[in-house]
Amino acid sequence: MLYPVMTKSRMLFDLSGIWAFRMEQEEGEGEREGWAGKPLPNPMTMAVPASYNDLKACAELRDYHGTVYYQTTVRLAKAMLEERLVLRCGAVTHHAKVYLNGQLVMTHRGGFLPFEAEVSGFVKEGDNLLTIAVSNLIDHSTLPVGEQQTTPSGEARNATNFDFFNYAGINRPVKLYTTPQDYIADVTVTSDVDFEKGSATLHYALSTLGEGEARVEVYDEAGQLVGRSEGKTGDVTIEKVHLWQPLDAYLYEVRAYYERDEYILPYGIRTVRVEGRHFLINERPFYFKGYGKHEDTYPNGRGLNEAMNVKDLALLKWQGANSFRTSHYPYSEEMLRLCDREGIVVIDECPAVGLNLRMGGGFFGATQSPTFDPEKGIKTGEHHKEVLRDLVARDKNLACVVIWSIANEPDSTGKEAADYFLPLFKLVKELDPQKRPCTLVNVQMVSFEQEVTKEVADVICLNRYYGWYECGGDLKSAEKQLRAELEKWSTLNKPIIFTEFGADTVAGFHDATPVMFTEEYQVDYYEMNTRVFDEFPAVQGEQVWNFADFATSQGVVRVQGNKKGLFTRDRKPKMAAHFMRKRWLSIPNFEYKK
Repeated sequence: MLYPVMTKSRMLFDLSGIWAFRMEQEEGEGEREGWAGKPLPNPMTMAVPASYNDLKACAELRDYHGTVYYQTTVRLAKAMLEERLVLRCGAVTHHAKVYLNGQLVMTHRGGFLPFEAEVSGFVKEGDNLLTIAVSNLIDHSTLPVGEQQTTPSGEARNATNFDFFNYAGINRPVKLYTTPQDYIADVTVTSDVDFEKGSATLHYALSTLGEGEARVEVYDEAGQLVGRSEGKTGDVTIEKVHLWQPLDAYLYEVRAYYERDEYILPYGIRTVRVEGRHFLINERPFYFKGYGKHEDTYPNGRGLNEAMNVKDLALLKWQGANSFRTSHYPYSEEMLRLCDREGIVVIDECPAVGLNLRMGGGFFGATQSPTFDPEKGIKTGEHHKEVLRDLVARDKNLACVVIWSIANEPDSTGKEAADYFLPLFKLVKELDPQKRPCTLVNVQMVSFEQEVTKEVADVICLNRYYGWYECGGDLKSAEKQLRAELEKWSTLNKPIIFTEFGADTVAGFHDATPVMFTEEYQVDYYEMNTRVFDEFPAVQGEQVWNFADFATSQGVVRVQGNKKGLFTRDRKPKMAAHFMRKRWLSIPNFEYKK
């Protein structure tokens, strides 16, 4: 799916702002009362885009369970109706029904990817009523996974099977854009690099609707034409190519034309592949330095916050970091386009978190049960495939994306797990025109012997908490166990990335003797872990959990959220942030472990 941009042939309108908002007081109230076709009764104001949970001083809204309605008036000029008109939602969490003038335009399931529909037949010149109904319900068929429970007081609630707050609402922008009637529906670009000649060949394919002639032109960052080709498919050779490099980005402009339509795609040229224990970017061994993150700011929640995106990448660069994982869902297109521009390397993860019902047991709120039980187990199989299709379709042309992550910490043991996950690896490889490496992020409770995806994963990604959840407070024992496990994973001769390792730390907690939750213990924890990483050639990356403190559901193991951040939620560094800065600035991006 193409990201909406303004060109000579396309108009673009952002509907961000203050919308009317109303919670249902009982299930189905909005449909029974016909809220989609008339002004909402007694609405409150609500910002779009943003999660609604923290925008009012209201416990009922923060912990709301059910459907809410958003509404705004869209005023259309006659000129817009003469073109093809498309309504696009960047992300609505988790289920959406979209109405124009009381008519249902589209529905969508899944809270982290865009969806759109042509709406030319639903609108008129002048005022149009746009209503979006949003449900935050999660269960064993949704990604992420949760369940419906009833509290002792008789109230319904979402019980999460994941350790982050279930923020909901219209979390990313809602936009209108136009195209000509004959238009470009999709653009796919891949590239081959001739390192000896210093040139590259772009292979492009345009998906179009209508009739007309097509061509593609490629421009460099100085605005100079460097190649062109005729037809819906073709090749463009670029001499003296500027490669996209980590922390040294270079983006060409691929301008596609079809009759009157024009679409402009920023495109970075780079190669990615795995060879033995090395992860190669542009044929050089790359070392991942960075974080697992969350889209989590106050009071936006999971809502798009472009100012904080800029700040976060600046802090990564200040530390000498070069990468992050989109844990545990696809991040906004705006963030990934910024990573393309800034040269930040991304492990792109789908929202398959909570696929481990054996980890329930009350820790996150969900009930413990067998993950793949036919009756009580997960029912996410087809939805998981749908999400992966949409993710690859959205992010396939991004240079920053170098690995696809199939899932985070699933129950990846046993025959049922193999039957579930192995086809997903095959699907992603078939979908991705660049054939990027694929991985599954492995949970600590799954041993080397049990992991069913270790042979098909191109990269081994480990979430390990030796010194916290295992051997908490005993770093000597933690070090011994970490070494013993790494000996086993190293036998695969594949790159190993530690995608999570961390210790909860309350900013300002100090002690002369390092004890858990103090800043001193967090520093010692990272010193031990990274010392072990350096001794194993197969370890080709370290991504700390987490970049910043983030919100979670309430519980006795969380103090106003997860405190494993190296930065506080408002991005103030803890002592460990300075420790990792000193370390990462001393480690080169390439050829750290030859």
